[in-house]
Amino acid sequence: MNRDWLMSGALLLLLGAMFLVSLLAGRVWLPAGDVWHGLWSPDENLAATIVTQLRLPRAVLALEVGAALGLAGAVLQGVTRNPLAEPGLLGVSAGAALGAVIAVYFGLATHFMSAAPLLGLIGALLASMLTFAIGRGGGTITLVLAGAAVSALAAAGISLALNLAPNPYAAYEIMTWLMGSLADRSWVHVLLVTPFIVLGAAMLSFTARALDALALGETQAQSLGINLQRLYVLAVFGTALAIGAATAVTGIIGFIGLVAPHVVRPLVGHQPSRVLLPAALSGALLLLLADVATRLIHAGGEMKLGVLTSLIGTPFFFWLVVRLRKLAP
Repeated sequence: MNRDWLMSGALLLLLGAMFLVSLLAGRVWLPAGDVWHGLWSPDENLAATIVTQLRLPRAVLALEVGAALGLAGAVLQGVTRNPLAEPGLLGVSAGAALGAVIAVYFGLATHFMSAAPLLGLIGALLASMLTFAIGRGGGTITLVLAGAAVSALAAAGISLALNLAPNPYAAYEIMTWLMGSLADRSWVHVLLVTPFIVLGAAMLSFTARALDALALGETQAQSLGINLQRLYVLAVFGTALAIGAATAVTGIIGFIGLVAPHVVRPLVGHQPSRVLLPAALSGALLLLLADVATRLIHAGGEMKLGVLTSLIGTPFFFWLVVRLRKLAP
């Protein structure tokens, strides 16, 4: 247990350092003194405005979204007992994306800044409800298959919206949003998603004891008094609230929820409950690191965050598959 606290402490220190770097880094690097002064005197100069209105909400959002992705990934890997599971497994991310795309398609996002996040959150909740309704009572395999079906349905809806986009600008806006980004996010977005991420994270945290028992098998978990239906409800709807809210604001950001639990699992042991907190911290750290990298990579414009995480995460995914194949009997 002391080892777990040491790991969490080390991750917190790294997280604090990366948070500071995220306030300094950009097309224009700011001196540490200007950042510190800007935090306490936000209206005095341009540097203060950049820090408080652009970089600080972006960094806070990266912390929240990364932690939600890492925690949800750890829980879903424990629930499904599948090391390749990630938050998009239950159709939540695709449902949130479809909701936000509908807001863009019908022009609601142009008139109301909160339209895309709100419809994205509604889409995530509806997708999770549909997944749970279809997969209820059939165990984890049925739940995963239901999530795959819901994801396919939402993906078809997104493709239809792109196909029938009223003009090229709407299609471009949809595609740009789907690639995922933290750029141009404000305190409004932070305040909008924070309650849902906190509530979703709390629900996911309550699965810890049940995940340890489920590692022995569904029958053994039930014999230990674990209510599997309650576990599935907490996992599905906790993921819907946390990841749905995150996706509704940032777009689709892949692989963080897959990679974060695997980064810390060898260091804290393979007991599912011990992985949850370090996975959340490592998810926040990875997303902050990726977001800083998007500002420093000059490719004609700022690289989209979802594109960068996919470029980094895909080789890791291949390595993980090869490793699992070698370990298979």
